[in-house]
Amino acid sequence: MSAQIETVRLIVTGGVQGVGYRIWASRTATRLGLRGWVCNRADGSVEALVTGAPQEVAAMIEACWNGPPAARVAKVTAAPAADDGSVGFIALPTE
Repeated sequence: MSAQIETVRLIVTGGVQGVGYRIWASRTATRLGLRGWVCNRADGSVEALVTGAPQEVAAMIEACWNGPPAARVAKVTAAPAADDGSVGFIALPTE
């Protein structure tokens, strides 16, 4: 019996760049046992692809509403996505 896996693409908007959001997201996702990536986008938002057990994915989405202490999150949008086969969870450069 295989464990259920879910993948979502998150877009986080607000004051989320220049506050350590990518490092915070990487640490949080790793602690939750998730895999994927996070990056800053040119429009000022942060994007993440998160893959793992549904309960942990849901916990990551909830955590993203707070982010690191200096973040001022306005909105978190989560949409189903395809698993890209990421190994571990990494912060990527700005797209």
